[in-house]
Amino acid sequence: MPAKKATTKLETVEPLGLRVLLRKDEDRKRTKSGIHLPDKIEIPTITGRIVAVSLQIESDDDWPLARYDKVLFNPKHAVPVDFEGDNRLFVVPVEDIVAVFRREG
Repeated sequence: MPAKKATTKLETVEPLGLRVLLRKDEDRKRTKSGIHLPDKIEIPTITGRIVAVSLQIESDDDWPLARYDKVLFNPKHAVPVDFEGDNRLFVVPVEDIVAVFRREG
């Protein structure tokens, strides 16, 4: 009798090294002036929210990044994570995060 193959459902993704896991913002379908774009055309976004940071970044004061920060990133080295159906999760090297959006006060 063949052995049953055990299937393990993944629950979390933890980035390693100097990397963060982020959820890319939705591509826009409308311009700032209100023009609605056809379905095949989108304005690409390179912003997203940090979902998780690696332990190495968490313990390093040189990288002021935290969970839920909104960031601007260079997508060149972003690695897509096929973890959820929407395919908007990416592991991004911390060097590719070029800005963090913060509120004053």
